[in-house]
Amino acid sequence: MSKNPVVHFEMPYKDSKRVAEFYEKAFGWQMTKLGDDMGGYITAGTAETDENRMVKTPGTINGGFYDQSLKDASPVPSVVIQVADLKAAIEAIKAAGGKILREPQEIPGIGLWVSFEDSEGNRVSALQAKNG
Repeated sequence: MSKNPVVHFEMPYKDSKRVAEFYEKAFGWQMTKLGDDMGGYITAGTAETDENRMVKTPGTINGGFYDQSLKDASPVPSVVIQVADLKAAIEAIKAAGGKILREPQEIPGIGLWVSFEDSEGNRVSALQAKNG
């Protein structure tokens, strides 16, 4: 496995039904809207996964879409980088000139996640997977 691979992408949406229909029709992705407790997040299944929801084919990733109107939602797409230790990654991000945008959050069944800004102002996320 690569060191700190990109494991997920995220993009904002303005209309949940429209974005789900677009990616289902255009690319055949399996779009699944999560409950209101997850802020209307929509998962985008682009690749087959195993019982731990990890992709079976190396080099492929799945993603998700979030409501652009939510407080603190980014208006631009981003990627999620998997790390072994989120606390250590946060320190490395800061030491390299990055800025942590919010406190780390637990994503139920997935792991610990944090959003940050890189040295160029890009929004990126880091994830310490629960099973990884």
